[in-house]
Amino acid sequence: LVCRKMASNQDLFDHRDIRTRQTTAITRMINFNSAVEVSTTSEPTWKVLVYDRQGQDIISPLLSVPKLRELGVTLHLQLHGSRDPVTDVPAIYFVAPTAENVARICQDMRSNMYEAYYFNFITAVSRQRLEELATAAIEAECVSYVMKVVDQYQSFISLEENMFAVRQRDLEPLSYYAINRPETNDADMTQMRDAIVDSLFSLCVTLGTVPLIRCPRGNAAEMVAEALDKKLRENVRDARNSLFSGDAASGQFSFQRPLLVLLDRAIDLATPLHHTWTYQALIHDLLEYQLNRVTVREGQQSAGAPSGRSKTYDLSSTDKFWRDHRGTPFPEVAGAVESALEEYKAAGEKVKDLKVAVGDDEGAGGALSENTALLSSAIGLLPELLQQKKAIDMHTNIASSLLEQIQARKLDLFFEMEEKILSKSSLERTVLDVINDPTGGTPSDKLRLFVIFYLMAPDMSDADFEQHSDALQQAGADVSALLYLKKWKAFSKMTVPASRPVSTVSTSSSLLKSMIQGVKNLVVADKNLPVTRLVDSLMEIKSTQETEDYRYFDPKVLRQSDSAPRARSPFRDAIVFIVGGGNYIEYQNLQDYCKRNGGSKHIAYGASELINATEFLSQLSRLGNAE
Repeated sequence: LVCRKMASNQDLFDHRDIRTRQTTAITRMINFNSAVEVSTTSEPTWKVLVYDRQGQDIISPLLSVPKLRELGVTLHLQLHGSRDPVTDVPAIYFVAPTAENVARICQDMRSNMYEAYYFNFITAVSRQRLEELATAAIEAECVSYVMKVVDQYQSFISLEENMFAVRQRDLEPLSYYAINRPETNDADMTQMRDAIVDSLFSLCVTLGTVPLIRCPRGNAAEMVAEALDKKLRENVRDARNSLFSGDAASGQFSFQRPLLVLLDRAIDLATPLHHTWTYQALIHDLLEYQLNRVTVREGQQSAGAPSGRSKTYDLSSTDKFWRDHRGTPFPEVAGAVESALEEYKAAGEKVKDLKVAVGDDEGAGGALSENTALLSSAIGLLPELLQQKKAIDMHTNIASSLLEQIQARKLDLFFEMEEKILSKSSLERTVLDVINDPTGGTPSDKLRLFVIFYLMAPDMSDADFEQHSDALQQAGADVSALLYLKKWKAFSKMTVPASRPVSTVSTSSSLLKSMIQGVKNLVVADKNLPVTRLVDSLMEIKSTQETEDYRYFDPKVLRQSDSAPRARSPFRDAIVFIVGGGNYIEYQNLQDYCKRNGGSKHIAYGASELINATEFLSQLSRLGNAE
């Protein structure tokens, strides 16, 4: 029984985006770890796909059920679920190398479940687990049926072309709460560190490159950076088993290598709580959005109060409308829906005209070939029109559900007010006035507004703090989070991001006016959030007070230096990773930053978990209760 490690993927990919690279790697794995050959004549080799929960979460955003069928997957089953033997087809396993999973695999071999076994582990399998597999194969007399054992190094979830997360389940050990709770011990921190390092190492293997690493000192991000540097360094030095053999030789500088920026969530606690205004970030904030699937409930008027029937939609990168408008301010999305609907109606009329044209010329024998061409053209348009109509209906339903909550909670006012706080502009109403207003926002909305106001304020007296806290309690808010934040602020210096106030625009879109009547048509200002500002300084190699003390790691250099070399060109590619939780607001801000630079930069964004404001506020409340 031989463990074959996944070689460098650098020769497999022509694209830079993470989703494409991981999709190619997973597709190759399903094809028995061989390149997929496109053929319209021959059928694929039929197989069974067996995964654990983690493997399912990795595959789910990448490959749909029809795509799995194209690859020959007849059944996709949970490893620990009830499965019947299928002795005439091979099985592709994709699981984490845990003791529980290996024990179940050994049981499958003893039960003679499948014709052949291809074991693919999400991360590197230990020698002990390999020996357990070998022993079970020998006892079951099926050694010859075990075709491959491969370490895939795919311990991350690709959610967007340039966005990834460590995992979707069992997130408690990776959360901001787990890192900062008083009772966290060394074992807990080591578990968190190792899970993140495995994920980032897998990402590096998939990208086929060894990045340069920068991180601040004295927090969890530094722990991760040190461990990742060690793991990369050891693998690069291992000439026989290096996963980066296609990369540049050890110790040589490559100016095309990406910059990996590791940051701690504590650098910016305001942004995760900010009421957002762009389409995708609003979906993540207001609806149930996991693994690129959004659940819309009828009559859902406020957070935490779902009612009526629900419907789940897949927000795929193949959806052109989603691809073009996921980072667009919400009012513009409403106008775009109307434009898409008008295009659909125009295309439908075109099909009707073709049908009429065919009918009018029915009696003319010489026009038979022309009629056939017209009919073929009409038939060819129908599948595209049906798909277009399905997408329009989906986005109309999603936008309507968002609009219900925006109007019920007056979220446009909260967004505008928070933007002014962040940009240090004057406020038309005081925060206390908004808290005391019973007609606007939920208690959670008011608490989020005050937290941002408190974190951005240079100074606030105890009397003012208590006055706002009392008002929040009277409004029904749980102020436990304030206990933690008050202590946190006492030991931290919050840097206020430079920003411009939001602006308004006018539009003549009839659907926009009807859908968002009474909702301000606000435009997100072109500003760099704290994470983007730090990344800009590091990519452009600027000398700033914020980053001058950041540590520097180059796993390919024999003698490690703690400071970055002076003679270096600005970086074109970067990977930003947030230890303690990320969000779609920061992700979109980084992508907007790349666009503002003319597309000359390429930035991927990842996090230990993706959390919305409600989830992050809950973690802060738990920390407050633990004080």
